[in-house]
Amino acid sequence: MTKEGLRKLYIKKRSSLSDSEYHELNDELCRTFFKSVDLSGIKILHSFLPIERQKEPDTRQIILQIMERHRDLRIAIPRVNDTTQMLESILLESTTVLKNSGWGIPEPESGVVIDADKIGMVLVPMLIFDRSGHRVGYGKGFYDKFLFTTSRNCKRVGLCLFDPVERIENIEGFDERLDQCITPSGSYIF
Repeated sequence: MTKEGLRKLYIKKRSSLSDSEYHELNDELCRTFFKSVDLSGIKILHSFLPIERQKEPDTRQIILQIMERHRDLRIAIPRVNDTTQMLESILLESTTVLKNSGWGIPEPESGVVIDADKIGMVLVPMLIFDRSGHRVGYGKGFYDKFLFTTSRNCKRVGLCLFDPVERIENIEGFDERLDQCITPSGSYIF
């Protein structure tokens, strides 16, 4: 199936989840994450924050547990730079104030910008992924452009509420591949 077809299908699947199903899937996703992801050696982790009305994977539980268990690991969260229309990573601190962007994405109002090449791991949002590590997002390309700027050693870990499809038909040269994807039911390494 094409990215466009998968996008429509998985937006519909996510929106049809009941609140209890959504919370249960996120609890399982968090458990699978900590069983499957090696955070050793990671100094800075970039994580998206969920658009709740879109029922995106809820990273807040993962972020809180990382902060409790890995005190030396710093968390950065995304903000779209209005001038460049590129994602930038802002250090998450206890004083960070979030506001919703025009798309309903929680973003930091201000903060310390982290260079993309200093990030050791990126938690990547998506609607669905395939067995080769390609993903379908909302189609704006923010994360593909951002991932392109990270170092070659940066681990790209997708978070998805659904298991993979066999193949996404229309992958382009600019579509950045994941290294790993975590779902409520398991971990996929690419």
